[in-house]
Amino acid sequence: MYVSMSSLIIVLFFALTGITLNHPEWSFGGKEVQRKYEGTISKDALTDEKVDWLKVVEQLRLEHPIRGAASDMRIDAGEGSLSFKAPGFDAECFFKIDTGKYELTTRVQGLVGLMNDLHRGRDSGTSWMWLIDLSGVILTFIALTGLGIMFYLKKSRKATFILCVVGVAVFGFLVMAAVR
Repeated sequence: MYVSMSSLIIVLFFALTGITLNHPEWSFGGKEVQRKYEGTISKDALTDEKVDWLKVVEQLRLEHPIRGAASDMRIDAGEGSLSFKAPGFDAECFFKIDTGKYELTTRVQGLVGLMNDLHRGRDSGTSWMWLIDLSGVILTFIALTGLGIMFYLKKSRKATFILCVVGVAVFGFLVMAAVR
């Protein structure tokens, strides 16, 4: 009973974000905000087609409102680029290696976008992925024990069986309709 009660918050979260994922046009006033920044990367981070990525990342974090993990670090034809990704946030930086001049674009989603990214587990890190897995295990346990109890009770066994068959058939029909 207490496990079920505590997991209701998880069910509520995934239920609401499932609806908002299905209707991305519903922003609830949380539109994406895009900002552009310009600057110069310090000379000690850029030398002869080599980039000290740690210095670049730390400078950008110090000078701009950036969060998330740095990724996609590339050098190509005298230009470098990198990205930052977190739930509800992403940023891209492009810079010239010879001059250090950069352009940084950040995109911050509203609360709904943040929650949708958490629902998907997108750019949310290992601990959140474990929470999603644990939630799935708990909800599976609750569903199976609920079915087990319903099948165990003699008075409700027939109705439970019929409703299970109908539920599986309706679900199967909806899956087949969705993949056509």
